[in-house]
Amino acid sequence: MKFKPYPKYKKSRDGGITVINMNPSLPNSWNIHKLKFLLRKPVTDGPHETPEFIDEGIPFLSVDSIQDGKLVFENCRYISEEDYLRYKQKCDPQKNDILMGKAASIGKIAIVDVDFEFSTWSPLALLRPNQSILPKFLEYSFKSDYCQDQIDLYATSNTQKNISMDEIPRIQIITPTIQEQNNITDFLDKQTAKIDALIEKDKKLIALLKEKRTALINHAVTKGLDQNVKFKDSGVEWIGEIPEGWVVRRLNFLTSKINSGVTPKGGAEVYTEEGIPLLRSQNIHFEGLKLEDVAYIPEEIHKTMSNSVVKNRDVLINITGASIGRCTYVDGEFEKANVNQHVCIIRPKKIDYKYLTYFLRSKHGQDQVFSIQMGSSREGLNFEQLGNFVVPFTPISVQIAIASYLDKATAKIDKTIQKINKNIELLEEYKKSLIHHVVTGKVDVRGVEA
Repeated sequence: MKFKPYPKYKKSRDGGITVINMNPSLPNSWNIHKLKFLLRKPVTDGPHETPEFIDEGIPFLSVDSIQDGKLVFENCRYISEEDYLRYKQKCDPQKNDILMGKAASIGKIAIVDVDFEFSTWSPLALLRPNQSILPKFLEYSFKSDYCQDQIDLYATSNTQKNISMDEIPRIQIITPTIQEQNNITDFLDKQTAKIDALIEKDKKLIALLKEKRTALINHAVTKGLDQNVKFKDSGVEWIGEIPEGWVVRRLNFLTSKINSGVTPKGGAEVYTEEGIPLLRSQNIHFEGLKLEDVAYIPEEIHKTMSNSVVKNRDVLINITGASIGRCTYVDGEFEKANVNQHVCIIRPKKIDYKYLTYFLRSKHGQDQVFSIQMGSSREGLNFEQLGNFVVPFTPISVQIAIASYLDKATAKIDKTIQKINKNIELLEEYKKSLIHHVVTGKVDVRGVEA
């Protein structure tokens, strides 16, 4: 879709916007206002205390409840009516308010599109538009590059990026007439809905491909590759039948080591820009090791952590937190490395490292992870539990053949998923660019069929 510029532009009299490289020319009837002049009330935020959470009650949202530009109440926390009424005096979200992440995930934006009661935590700022600007137009403006750049400009960074309550009202908003705001929001609502539908279609296709990949892995590690083989009862109800000649073994009989690492004394303060990699749970993924944000420790600290040293062909599995059960293997990525206490080293002795990794990735492996979580407040696995995992066992030659087959089969699926993800990225970039160009007046969508 091609767009034309507005017939006439004027130079913006406010120089602040040009600092962030926005075209200082605006359509003739457009203006720039500081956010504080476009709000019914000063910017507010939620309580700075941690309330007592309950099983049922009033929804209580933080910045993680903004997902893909929308408010999501699924899996949110709940607070009592008493706490809600107390917090309501300071922050009372209403339909058509704008919520903005001001800490943690800074700059996340969503309009309130519900009319039931809920409350918000301090990382969310509440903006209530006045009659000068349409709530939906303000939402689109905040999602555009020129507003996001200003948020970055005003942000400070300590342990995480934050924007203060004093700085938010200084953000400058480009404002057309109300009639043009209506035209723009109608156009963007229809266009972004079309883009979102394409993205959702791609995401569903990825989900199907992931299901296919999981099914391939599940079948291969419990049924093998020989389609003519006879089967027998494994003796384990949830594994079912396995090929004749296979047996079921506990993991501790197939390994020489099951043990986690440690966090160096001093924690993150001893991390260095270079040195020996310290693998943490965020580095361990089913797709392999992700080392973009790997931490490093000095050689002298590495020498004191001999029990956490990683060797080639070790299998690594996360044993705590939200990523519990995520696993991969080491295959020559580095000469030396350690793991911290959230990652467990499984060192194969009688089992192929790739085959073991595929089994741990399978439904049967993951079911064991989640069936024996310990602790009520924090998920976790201990070494004894891991050692008691049961694994379908077959000669090493068969294990290697299964792993080789799965390497090729899953690689094809992963390549397709990567292509679809790239297409999703392009669609997201196009949507972002479209919003930016429309709300800044670079293109004229009046009379354009959406």
